Amino acid sequence: MNTYDVIVVGAGNGGLVAATEVAKAGLKTLLLEKHNLPGGCATSFVRGRFEFEPSLHELCSESSSPKLTSVSDLFRDLGVDVPLVYEDTLFRAIVRGEDGYDVVLKAGKEAFLDSMEAAVPGCRASVEAFLDLIEPIDDAQIDMNENGLNPVKLFKEHGDFLRAASHSADELMAELGVPEDAQHLLNTYWGYLGVPTDELNGLHYLSMLVSYIYGHPSMPKYRSHEISLGLIKAFQSYGGEVRYNSEVTRFLYNGKHECIGVVAGGKVLYAKKIISNVIPNNVFNRSDNRHISPRSRKLANARKMGMSVATVYLGLDCTMEELGVTDYSVFVMKDKEPRTQYNERQNFGFYIVNCLNKVLPDCTPAGTCTLFFTAPFFPGDLPEDLTPETYKKFKNDFAEKHIRDYEQVMAMSIIPHIEEISIATPVTFARYLGTPGGTIYGYASEGWDNIIARTALKDMDYDTKNLYFCGGHYIRGDGYPSGYLTGHMAAEEVIEALKEGK
Repeated sequence: MNTYDVIVVGAGNGGLVAATEVAKAGLKTLLLEKHNLPGGCATSFVRGRFEFEPSLHELCSESSSPKLTSVSDLFRDLGVDVPLVYEDTLFRAIVRGEDGYDVVLKAGKEAFLDSMEAAVPGCRASVEAFLDLIEPIDDAQIDMNENGLNPVKLFKEHGDFLRAASHSADELMAELGVPEDAQHLLNTYWGYLGVPTDELNGLHYLSMLVSYIYGHPSMPKYRSHEISLGLIKAFQSYGGEVRYNSEVTRFLYNGKHECIGVVAGGKVLYAKKIISNVIPNNVFNRSDNRHISPRSRKLANARKMGMSVATVYLGLDCTMEELGVTDYSVFVMKDKEPRTQYNERQNFGFYIVNCLNKVLPDCTPAGTCTLFFTAPFFPGDLPEDLTPETYKKFKNDFAEKHIRDYEQVMAMSIIPHIEEISIATPVTFARYLGTPGGTIYGYASEGWDNIIARTALKDMDYDTKNLYFCGGHYIRGDGYPSGYLTGHMAAEEVIEALKEGK
């Protein structure tokens, strides 16, 4: 009989960390992956003489407090050596029109405040007050990590945490007197979370923003696939077993509604604990409905799917200097307001262009460079009349219009230099990741379903015995760092439960 202490389903970011950590703890662990390579989105692909990073813009690999676990801490603790390269600039933000702006914001607290003050004179004090909120927020988080969730103590000792947790990012900035123009600049990163800042939880957004500002954006020197391979190597060094081309088609339960195993590749596999890097909707669809509580199924159906993206990868036959590129990450927006950017997303309202050569000059052959375009897509954004016959035209039209728009915005010529081009859409991500609508973030972290509510209700929301979740769909929401950290959280729970004989 194929029996394990732990089976981890899916070798995405969360699954890789979870599997490695439980294997390191001495538990007999099996990692199942439907593809022939680990990593999910954290991989790379080659076209011609170019290697492309499919989805990673940059990591916030450091936390805002040394007492909070960071991605770098995780890698170090698991024995994964991933050289990271740090960028001194957060981004360049361009808003079109007469009332628009073209601003570069620097990383590092003082450099960031200097660049904000230069862009919006008089904003420094209020922006600093906004950033400084991270200290009481971190103190509350550290307290909860060490002593558990105590609502009474939160009310008495961590009022700023609760105030930040109960307001949107826009409300939080307005309450602190941040000028409107400064708010617009601070809000540029909303696309990384997929929710405009008038609805995005203030604590969630501030935590991400400060991590980038204080820790600097970072990139793995050899692409995110290096992280995935490093985690797999560490996992196997701890005695873990990985099976590729092994998609899980069924989750198995006993008469007590406890998850006891899976079916993968036609084989029945059993374990004391199952950790799923697969979104709950898909897990429940591969389970006998009798074993899933009404609350869990209703919750999965009630949640709004998060953002997907369309991406254009360009390999160019000239250097970034010859092209006229000076920045790693450029946000192009139609209007200052995030809500308008969101509403106009199908008409150049918001997209991002990255040039990896700015951070890693030798990431392409000599005399060449790459550009990577990303635009958000939300449920319902794909044309209703899209067919297999019209799909190619849809992709090519999307790529051409964004390239030509960027040429106009930046006053540069890109098209004559294209040597390689590849285009991905939500259809691509749906096929590769297997997520509903191709969502890369799982569920949208907004309104009632935000990071605070998910954390407080975790034990009620995830009530299937022996079944744990990790990844972008879990309580921390989207992003590479969140994926890694939720893998760590799931592993800790499983290790503790098995130690106690639960």
